[in-house]
Amino acid sequence: MTGVSRRKFLKTTSAGALAAGSGGLAGILATGRAPAYAQQTTVHWLRWNDFVPACDQLLRQKLLPEAEKALGIKVRYETVNGNDLQPRITSGIQSGAGPDLIMLFNNHPHLYKASLADVSDVADEIGKAQGGWYKLCTANSSSGGKYFSMPMAIIGAMNAYRKSWFAEVGYNEFPKTWDQYRDVGKKLKAKGYPIGQSFGQSFGDPPTFAYPLLWSFGGAEIDDKGKVVINSKATVDAVKWMAAAWTDAFDEGGLAWDDASNNRAFLAGTICSTLNGASIYIESMRKPEQYKQANGKPLKEDILHAPLPAGPAGQFGFHTYTSHVMPNYSKNQQATKDLLRFIHKKENYDQWFTTGLGFYTPGTMSWENHDLWKKDPVMAPFAVAGKLGLTPGYPGEPNAKAAEVLTKYLIGNMFAGAIRGQKAEDAVAACEAQLKKIYEG
Repeated sequence: MTGVSRRKFLKTTSAGALAAGSGGLAGILATGRAPAYAQQTTVHWLRWNDFVPACDQLLRQKLLPEAEKALGIKVRYETVNGNDLQPRITSGIQSGAGPDLIMLFNNHPHLYKASLADVSDVADEIGKAQGGWYKLCTANSSSGGKYFSMPMAIIGAMNAYRKSWFAEVGYNEFPKTWDQYRDVGKKLKAKGYPIGQSFGQSFGDPPTFAYPLLWSFGGAEIDDKGKVVINSKATVDAVKWMAAAWTDAFDEGGLAWDDASNNRAFLAGTICSTLNGASIYIESMRKPEQYKQANGKPLKEDILHAPLPAGPAGQFGFHTYTSHVMPNYSKNQQATKDLLRFIHKKENYDQWFTTGLGFYTPGTMSWENHDLWKKDPVMAPFAVAGKLGLTPGYPGEPNAKAAEVLTKYLIGNMFAGAIRGQKAEDAVAACEAQLKKIYEG
């Protein structure tokens, strides 16, 4: 066997080559960086399949390659259906292995709080630099001043509606009350264009409709002390209204819809209005030749946005909130935090935000005056979604119990039960029994 000198070995290894090229050990120390072979930490980031595909494209093709170069890491970027995010984090926590960074919705981080790393240093840094977090963000992502999820953005929920069709039945602006909304829906359903609303088992559109409807009639799942108060006249009235309006004014297939079904229906011209993020309008802007009105004009010219109507107790909103959590099992916590800092750095986040064209409302207040909101009046209502949105469990705290209610779709299922023919009082009583098991069991 031929002998290999130490000098020759060092010269033929990557570390030796690096050392030789940088002046040996002194050169390495002078750079302030470890050799490249020790730098390749891989951060596994799990997000949803974005409703604005261009945002995913920006991350994959530009921002993440830049992050890898700047931070000396590798990023494994994986996307799944939004409804699959919770099963993935549950599996990861149970097995002690999985993605380092996981996207979650609304107050779901509270469910996993004991298994999540503290990201307060990153959240405090970004919040301070960008005008402070909205209460919606702090309530969903923190407790006792400690952040266990990093706020990402708010997906404003507004009614996208066909302004020409509403005008045809006497409404030159979006209805102010639920009864007016039922009236316009009834008239347009008779013409073949009902209101479209999902009441299926999905994370986005069903709860963002069901919770404000409940609150606007004066109902609530709990009071501000955490006591279950769902079984009230106000709740029964809300459920009765929904069951009757469903037959009169809504597309009755909505019980089986997920968060993409209403997008497809609206873009196909089969519904007149739906509660949604801005993705319908954004898609119609991106593909004006594909989505058109019956008169041949671009569909985007006939879309406006408005908040949900008011009920006897007022007008309310619930906007889908997104954040990222880092489970305790992650062995790459510093690199993951560095990635979060990079993405939320103002110039990087601005690219992502503007690519989304307003589908995402930033969680800090300084973005309210961004030029994007001024360029297109159709998008203007989304600018203050973070200021106006309430959290699950209102008027109580959006804690783990309220998160369990949300993740089990109990409020939406209460309305869906009555839509299917269950007596309103019985649907409310059934919901009450389930809520008591969670809050008082």
